[in-house]
Amino acid sequence: QVQLVESGGGLVQAGGSLRLSCAASGLSFRTYSMGWFRQAPGKEREFVAVITRGGDSTSYADSVKDRFTVSRDNVQNTIYLQMNSLKAEDTAVYYCAASLLYKPVVTSSVHYWGQGTQVTVSS
Repeated sequence: QVQLVESGGGLVQAGGSLRLSCAASGLSFRTYSMGWFRQAPGKEREFVAVITRGGDSTSYADSVKDRFTVSRDNVQNTIYLQMNSLKAEDTAVYYCAASLLYKPVVTSSVHYWGQGTQVTVSS
Protein backbone atom coordinates (compact mmCIF):
# COMPACT_ATOMS: atom_id res chain seq x y z
CA GLN A 1 0.00 0.00 0.00
CA VAL A 2 1.44 3.31 -1.09
CA GLN A 3 1.55 6.04 1.52
CA LEU A 4 2.73 9.61 1.19
CA VAL A 5 2.67 11.40 4.52
CA GLU A 6 3.23 15.15 4.63
CA SER A 7 4.31 17.14 7.67
CA GLY A 8 5.63 20.57 8.54
CA GLY A 9 2.66 22.75 7.74
CA GLY A 10 1.42 25.45 10.07
CA LEU A 11 0.82 29.13 10.61
CA VAL A 12 3.55 31.61 9.74
CA GLN A 13 3.76 35.36 9.24
CA ALA A 14 4.35 36.84 5.83
CA GLY A 15 8.04 36.87 5.05
CA GLY A 16 8.66 33.79 7.15
CA SER A 17 9.75 30.28 6.24
CA LEU A 18 8.47 26.73 6.53
CA ARG A 19 9.87 23.37 5.52
CA LEU A 20 7.50 20.65 4.42
CA SER A 21 8.41 16.97 4.39
CA CYS A 22 6.82 14.01 2.67
CA ALA A 23 7.73 10.48 3.71
CA ALA A 24 6.96 7.81 1.13
CA SER A 25 6.42 4.09 1.65
CA GLY A 26 5.02 1.16 -0.30
CA LEU A 27 6.53 2.20 -3.62
CA SER A 28 9.88 2.00 -5.35
CA PHE A 29 10.78 5.55 -4.43
CA ARG A 30 13.71 5.97 -6.81
CA THR A 31 11.55 5.20 -9.84
CA TYR A 32 9.16 8.07 -9.15
CA SER A 33 9.45 11.75 -9.84
CA MET A 34 8.10 13.55 -6.79
CA GLY A 35 6.42 16.87 -6.47
CA TRP A 36 4.27 19.31 -4.58
CA PHE A 37 0.90 20.74 -5.51
CA ARG A 38 -1.33 23.07 -3.54
CA GLN A 39 -5.00 23.95 -3.33
CA ALA A 40 -6.38 27.16 -1.92
CA PRO A 41 -10.03 27.48 -0.85
CA GLY A 42 -12.31 27.76 -3.87
CA LYS A 43 -9.48 27.14 -6.32
CA GLU A 44 -8.25 24.20 -8.32
CA ARG A 45 -5.23 22.19 -7.24
CA GLU A 46 -2.12 23.62 -8.88
CA PHE A 47 1.46 22.61 -9.52
CA VAL A 48 4.15 24.01 -7.22
CA ALA A 49 7.40 22.08 -7.73
CA VAL A 50 8.78 18.79 -9.02
CA ILE A 51 12.04 16.88 -8.70
CA THR A 52 13.06 14.02 -10.97
CA ARG A 53 13.94 10.50 -9.86
CA GLY A 54 17.63 11.08 -9.34
CA GLY A 55 17.18 14.60 -8.04
CA ASP A 56 19.14 16.03 -10.97
CA SER A 57 16.41 18.28 -12.30
CA THR A 58 13.71 20.45 -10.75
CA SER A 59 10.95 22.71 -12.01
CA TYR A 60 8.85 25.33 -10.28
CA ALA A 61 5.69 27.29 -10.83
CA ASP A 62 6.47 30.91 -11.70
CA SER A 63 4.69 32.07 -8.55
CA VAL A 64 7.17 30.28 -6.26
CA LYS A 65 10.38 30.41 -8.30
CA ASP A 66 13.34 31.79 -6.35
CA ARG A 67 11.44 31.40 -3.06
CA PHE A 68 10.79 27.65 -2.82
CA THR A 69 13.27 24.78 -3.13
CA VAL A 70 12.36 21.12 -3.62
CA SER A 71 14.81 18.35 -2.68
CA ARG A 72 14.78 14.63 -2.06
CA ASP A 73 16.61 12.00 -0.04
CA ASN A 74 16.55 8.66 -1.86
CA VAL A 75 17.88 6.86 1.21
CA GLN A 76 15.20 8.17 3.58
CA ASN A 77 12.49 8.03 0.85
CA THR A 78 11.56 11.60 1.66
CA ILE A 79 11.10 14.82 -0.24
CA TYR A 80 11.18 18.33 1.11
CA LEU A 81 9.87 21.74 0.19
CA GLN A 82 11.74 24.66 1.68
CA MET A 83 9.51 27.72 1.49
CA ASN A 84 11.03 31.15 2.09
CA SER A 85 9.65 34.69 1.84
CA LEU A 86 6.15 33.36 2.27
CA LYS A 87 3.23 35.46 1.11
CA ALA A 88 -0.44 35.44 2.05
CA GLU A 89 -1.25 34.03 -1.40
CA ASP A 90 0.82 30.93 -0.55
CA THR A 91 -1.91 29.92 1.90
CA ALA A 92 -3.23 26.52 0.81
CA VAL A 93 -3.27 22.82 1.53
CA TYR A 94 -0.01 21.40 0.17
CA TYR A 95 -0.04 17.92 -1.33
CA CYS A 96 2.84 15.56 -1.97
CA ALA A 97 2.65 13.76 -5.30
CA ALA A 98 4.35 10.79 -6.94
CA SER A 99 4.46 10.11 -10.66
CA LEU A 100 6.11 7.72 -13.07
CA LEU A 101 6.24 10.54 -15.62
CA TYR A 102 9.40 12.64 -15.98
CA LYS A 103 8.05 15.94 -14.66
CA PRO A 104 4.43 15.83 -13.64
CA VAL A 105 3.09 19.37 -13.68
CA VAL A 106 -0.62 18.66 -13.99
CA THR A 107 -2.86 16.75 -11.58
CA SER A 108 -3.77 14.15 -14.21
CA SER A 109 -0.13 13.05 -14.39
CA VAL A 110 0.06 12.17 -10.70
CA HIS A 111 -0.25 8.53 -9.69
CA TYR A 112 -0.28 8.90 -5.90
CA TRP A 113 -1.26 11.71 -3.55
CA GLY A 114 -0.61 12.45 0.08
CA GLN A 115 -3.37 13.60 2.40
CA GLY A 116 -2.18 17.20 2.46
CA THR A 117 -0.85 19.63 5.06
CA GLN A 118 -2.22 23.10 5.72
CA VAL A 119 0.00 26.14 5.29
CA THR A 120 -1.41 29.45 6.45
CA VAL A 121 0.46 32.70 5.92
CA SER A 122 -0.82 35.70 7.85
CA SER A 123 -0.31 39.15 6.40
